[in-house]
Amino acid sequence: MSTLPQRIQPGPGQESVWDYPRPPRVEACARHIQVIYNGQSVADTRRAVRVLETSQAPVYYIPRADVDADCLEAGQRVTLCEWKGHANYFAVVAGARRVENAAWTYHEPNAGYEAIRDHIAFYPQAMDQCLVDGEPATAMPGGFYGGWITHEVVGPFKGGPGTLGW
Repeated sequence: MSTLPQRIQPGPGQESVWDYPRPPRVEACARHIQVIYNGQSVADTRRAVRVLETSQAPVYYIPRADVDADCLEAGQRVTLCEWKGHANYFAVVAGARRVENAAWTYHEPNAGYEAIRDHIAFYPQAMDQCLVDGEPATAMPGGFYGGWITHEVVGPFKGGPGTLGW
């Protein structure tokens, strides 16, 4: 059985994922969000929406109009989030490179999450770079969660070994 980790105290200009709510909160984000894959800009926006959930780094959802449609191919994978509803996945393709299930969207999100409808989120571990105001984001540990870790966000973060019971 896992024990809850020691919360890291945020410094000036930082936020702790342990201060994020459960169920998750959705908020508009005017930060410059970019996704790069195989040297190509896959997404670029200042109109993202971020989802904040206890123990997880922010997930940035990018309006479909700000994503290069030629880089997305609908996949077969569908998952269920107890809060947001059913997620549909995409392969991301740029040049000769392709990665399956690297991005997802909610076509019909549950009540309270309408702001992310048909916005696209990307797994940072599957892309070459995911940037927040020019800062490269790091993926959360373990590969399951799609949060983007920057210097402004402190954990510890769920996803690594021994965190299942958090």
